[in-house]
Amino acid sequence: MESNVFYTTNRNVIKNIWLIPIVLFAVAFGWIIAKMGVAIGIILLVLPFIVGFVTLVFLKPRIGMFTYIVYCFLMPTIGKHVPGLQAGLGTDALLFLTLFAVLFFRSDKFKFRYINNDLFWTAVVWFVITVLQLGNPERPSVLGWVYEMRSATLYWILTIPLAILLFYKKKDINTFLTIIIVLSFIGAIYGVKQMKLGPDAAENRWLEEGPKKTHVLFGKLRVFSYYSDAGQFGASQAQIAIMCIILAVGPYTKKKKIVYMIAGLVIMYGMLISGTRGALFGLVGGGFTFLILSKQIKILLLGAIVGGGALGVLKYTTIGNQNAEVRRLRTSLDPKDASLQVRFINQKILAEYIRTKPFGAGVGTMGTWGTIYNKDKYISTIPPDSLYVKIWGMYGIVGFLIWFGMMMYIMGKSAGIIWKTRDPVLKNQLVSLCSGAAGILLCSYGNEVLNAMPSEAVVYVSFAFIWLSPRWDTPAPKEVKIEEGQEVMA
Repeated sequence: MESNVFYTTNRNVIKNIWLIPIVLFAVAFGWIIAKMGVAIGIILLVLPFIVGFVTLVFLKPRIGMFTYIVYCFLMPTIGKHVPGLQAGLGTDALLFLTLFAVLFFRSDKFKFRYINNDLFWTAVVWFVITVLQLGNPERPSVLGWVYEMRSATLYWILTIPLAILLFYKKKDINTFLTIIIVLSFIGAIYGVKQMKLGPDAAENRWLEEGPKKTHVLFGKLRVFSYYSDAGQFGASQAQIAIMCIILAVGPYTKKKKIVYMIAGLVIMYGMLISGTRGALFGLVGGGFTFLILSKQIKILLLGAIVGGGALGVLKYTTIGNQNAEVRRLRTSLDPKDASLQVRFINQKILAEYIRTKPFGAGVGTMGTWGTIYNKDKYISTIPPDSLYVKIWGMYGIVGFLIWFGMMMYIMGKSAGIIWKTRDPVLKNQLVSLCSGAAGILLCSYGNEVLNAMPSEAVVYVSFAFIWLSPRWDTPAPKEVKIEEGQEVMA
């Protein structure tokens, strides 16, 4: 008998029978990809790793939460590079997977009583308000509500309790800061590559699908790095940059301060090349919050002088106008800017439209999901341009005041916790987290930032760390009596 791959010349038996299932699997795999696209092929290819990861998260739920934070940075570029893949749903999957891992964890390690606090209950209140919006008299699309409510409330109500339950170790705040700073630094470097060498094929395809009109201005690319768009890239870079600068003036070794400062400057450059004018207010808001939280009049006055001088240079001089990024940043301080005037006009139109709608037009009626699922609603034709305006349009003036009041309460309570913190290192870290969150809140007036990743995840986890921090703080000195009614501090 002639020898071949399956038979030997001296035995009429199959030798490499294991090749048969491999060939059949390869054929089936190729057929599935041909019929359903590359995305499903990639999913099948990584399926064994997914099973292993799920098992690992159920054994150590903290891994799921840290993976969620990393994924929030990388998710947009994964969606751009894998056609047909709904990468955004991976965020939901990671959060729910981690939630189930916590609920079915094999021990009583997690103390659920810790989530019984005002931070969690504000999230619950907003979630309930969002659910009640299903009964909005304008009868918006349920599908539009489903997609919009994920960023509007779902991530909020899941991220905060999971962070409180899982990040119970003091060192977790160091891990969190390291992750977001490293990913932001890499994002800035990738942005420089994008500016110098141009976007890759997948990114060019994404630009040609529509975003090109807002990301290529006068022939110059507004860098978006591996983020969802230039607006989110710029705002996130501003947030992490101000956090790094605050950490650089903290009580650390000289080497660590230099590392934080270099990271902050590189990330700030990433903010500049994004061409996002509103990102400037992330620096301003974060810097001002830092000065307030420092509780030192000299630092406050010095910071106000330096910050005011920098803004004055931008507004009243032409210094740096040879640089396109500086020129665009300067327009953010021009009240006559054409783009700003268009936004004011849209806000007037919206104000007139919802004048008789105190509860708004419904969740999912503005922005991307409004144009897809609520085309029949006039409000879907009004560009929100701002998270504040979007909440105002969807939830009405009643909902907006509740949401804004919640944000101000959380920021105020955060300041109170930080002021009482005695550990100098912990206090510096909390100040950086709170200042970064304040910067994002201010940026959200000009763009939809707080309802987009990774800023949304970073802000909510930051709030959770601030609420957790009192248990890690240096204990207060105890009062002891030594003699006849006299008291001294031990």
